[in-house]
Amino acid sequence: MFTKKSKAKSQKPKVATEAFFLLASFFFSLDVNAQCAMCRAVLETEEGGVKAEAVNDGIVYLMAFPYILVGILGYVIYRTRQKKKV
Repeated sequence: MFTKKSKAKSQKPKVATEAFFLLASFFFSLDVNAQCAMCRAVLETEEGGVKAEAVNDGIVYLMAFPYILVGILGYVIYRTRQKKKV
């Protein structure tokens, strides 16, 4: 059977391995294409790049709202819990 000392020793190399792979993933990355086929076709036919900038701005615009809503929800929950403590 395992004792407490053997469990503690077995966890340390696992943490070191996970930390190594985490750091390695920051330094070595792969290029990926994350566009749908229709968006890619439209953006490749545009020579000026105006549509590409508009698509990127739209993605950022759509991405911001879920974060804002979650932030507001978190703030409301925080305020209600603070009022209950007082």
